[in-house]
Amino acid sequence: MLVSTKEIEVRYAETDQMGVVYHANYLVWMELGRTQLIKDLGFSYAQMEQDGVISPVIDINVTYKKPLRYGEVATIQTWIETYDGFRVVYGYKVLTPDEEIALIGSSSHVCVKKENFKPIIIRKKYPEWHQAYEDAKKQGE
Repeated sequence: MLVSTKEIEVRYAETDQMGVVYHANYLVWMELGRTQLIKDLGFSYAQMEQDGVISPVIDINVTYKKPLRYGEVATIQTWIETYDGFRVVYGYKVLTPDEEIALIGSSSHVCVKKENFKPIIIRKKYPEWHQAYEDAKKQGE
């Protein structure tokens, strides 16, 4: 499978009183990783939104393993865990500078029309995305 990588320098504002990254900020980083994966596949989520299609999170799961602190660099790894032409589940690992796992997680998404939230089938509306997602899952097998 294709694994996309994005590095983030931990900013002071992302930490809590314990001096570690506040848990909700990891969700933002997961979104950055997901956007990077889409970009690495040659597409633009912003363009999809301009077409009137959005991709809401319908489920999210995270497990925190190690803290990250201000000034450290986090590495977000993102891949397509499962995809069926309609629903996509992205997998994530956030690594510490020592390459230890700080977080493992996943998020599930569907695509819907922005004006009415009616689901669309990705493989029909965006056949080029569909093929790229299928290929990304198979890469490295």
